[in-house]
Amino acid sequence: MLVLVTNDDGVHSPGIVALAESLASLGRVVIVAPDRERSAAGHSLTLHHPLRAEQIREDVFAVDGTPTDCVNLGIHGLLERRPDLVVSGINRGGNLGDDITYSGTVAAAMEATLMGVPAFAVSLEARSFLPEQFTPAADYALALARRIAAEGMPPDTFLNVNVPESSPLGVRLTRQGKRRYGDVVVEKVDPRGRKYYWIGVGELGFVESPGTDFHAVHNGFISVTPLHLDLTNYRSFDTLRAWNLEGEGGDPA
Repeated sequence: MLVLVTNDDGVHSPGIVALAESLASLGRVVIVAPDRERSAAGHSLTLHHPLRAEQIREDVFAVDGTPTDCVNLGIHGLLERRPDLVVSGINRGGNLGDDITYSGTVAAAMEATLMGVPAFAVSLEARSFLPEQFTPAADYALALARRIAAEGMPPDTFLNVNVPESSPLGVRLTRQGKRRYGDVVVEKVDPRGRKYYWIGVGELGFVESPGTDFHAVHNGFISVTPLHLDLTNYRSFDTLRAWNLEGEGGDPA
């Protein structure tokens, strides 16, 4: 197999090192990752300036762009052929519930799926990130990669995997949970009297709902959530049809 590995924590992150080492038993592993941390980059693609990819050592490339850039560049520029699998991670911190919309880690797996390559993202929910703590996530990533190689992936689907901090009690197939956002913007004043702001530093909670990724991880289980590219909210159709959006002339009645 040819496996492309990326992340949003940067090419030197211990998580990506642990992941690449674990997946090496599958075949050739090529790391194409940002040259620095690009957390919360989402599914952004660099269009207005050229990208540079520096080969750090054999099969390891540092790109001055986003995780989405790395996958796109890896598939279409750096690799001699299309990879058989793309794995994004191991992220330092969970990517659960609504947070996946911000996640560069998850977006990298999405980009691979858009390119027609099977993919999954894997994250570690922990308070500290010593190198040895990534081992359970790396081990499960290898097991999952082997299963995907054998079974294939459902069409237009990629997987979002989250691993708890302590030794996992098992695996749960989950749905995306719901985040409770608090006051996530903090306002401060610099020594010159000018205001500045920090985003994302407030306390965050989640809706305690069985069957969700949050519920699984916070009860000690690995969460595997299948995601897909079709963002259509099919349940809204009946409500929106009552608006008569398709009325004569295209104007609501």
